[in-house]
Amino acid sequence: MLSGVATSQTTAPSPILNNQINLGEIFSEQALNVQTVTDGVTASTTAQANGVSIGVANADASATSNQTNQGAVYAHGVVGIAADGGAATTVNTTAAGNSGTIGAASGTISAFGVQVNNAAVTARGQIEAGDAQAKDVSVSTLAMGNTQGVSLDNGAAGLRLSQSNTANTLADGGAHVGAVTGSISVSATTAGNNINISGANQSASRLITDQANTADVTQASKFTAYGSSYLSATTATATGNTLSVANEGPLTDLTSNQWNTSYVRGQAEATSYQFGGAQTNAYAVGNASQVVNLGSELALNNTQTNDGGGVEAIATFGGQDGYDATTTATAMGNAVSGTVCSRCNGRMTVNNNQVNNADVGASTTTNSYSPGRQVTGVSTAVGNNAGFYVRSPSGN
Repeated sequence: MLSGVATSQTTAPSPILNNQINLGEIFSEQALNVQTVTDGVTASTTAQANGVSIGVANADASATSNQTNQGAVYAHGVVGIAADGGAATTVNTTAAGNSGTIGAASGTISAFGVQVNNAAVTARGQIEAGDAQAKDVSVSTLAMGNTQGVSLDNGAAGLRLSQSNTANTLADGGAHVGAVTGSISVSATTAGNNINISGANQSASRLITDQANTADVTQASKFTAYGSSYLSATTATATGNTLSVANEGPLTDLTSNQWNTSYVRGQAEATSYQFGGAQTNAYAVGNASQVVNLGSELALNNTQTNDGGGVEAIATFGGQDGYDATTTATAMGNAVSGTVCSRCNGRMTVNNNQVNNADVGASTTTNSYSPGRQVTGVSTAVGNNAGFYVRSPSGN
């Protein structure tokens, strides 16, 4: 991890240059095996090829960052419990080809960032406790070809961000537990390219983002099985390209270009012989963009193209005796939303272009063999979806 911070006021922007190339395999594995614990078990496993952090505080800076990964990245975290997992068990597994963060606090930053990932990125996180019990459990598995974060606090940014992913990304695993007496959440999230931008305390930004995901497969999958579970949620989210912008300030000016040709698959499967409330959710989208400015102006130029392998979301649940079961599957070729604050005399200008040339499918299967209280299944498949809103922060 390389980091750079400018902290003093300067008459001219401080130049920051970052060049990173990884050619070797990155492998991280952790296995914890316990008999009985009281407080719980925590396992965190991370594998990352390139990482950089650039920030300014009460200063101005310009930055250029180039990251290239050519080596496979693999993270595997597994927890085995023989008898009792205790009060809280947490398993976090993260794998990333290229990762970067840019920040500005009471300052201005102009940056040009390029991320290229050409090698497979895999994250597997799981719990093996078929003969054990646990109270509250969280299993989070994350795989990203390229990921870039931007954080502004009373800051300003002018950014050009480019991401290209050509290799498969996979977030996989699950949980096998005899009895869950509290709540269990098991999730997998994967994206070929990911950008998150947040601004607070009257921040402003002008942004150009380019994302291309041309991998064969982009997949998130989770498989869970319980003897009994009080509250359970199994979630899989797969996205070819994802962009999220949430700003509070006078201006967000964004030009976004997303192109996906990968087969995108989100698959969540769960079973529980006895269950209280069970949720199984699968989400898959070729290109996703969500832009919110709680301020006076939002300018959005959005272009999304989804082609090639197709998009598929699959969610299944099976239980013998229980109360409430909800199964949802959502698949979209392209999705975009824009929101500006009406209480701030908000103005929004949008130019939106979406093209989907790939098959999009969503399916749910729910089997409950006792007269449960409520069983719900929802499947949604959309080629192109867009929504633009001028409303108050509360949504009223």
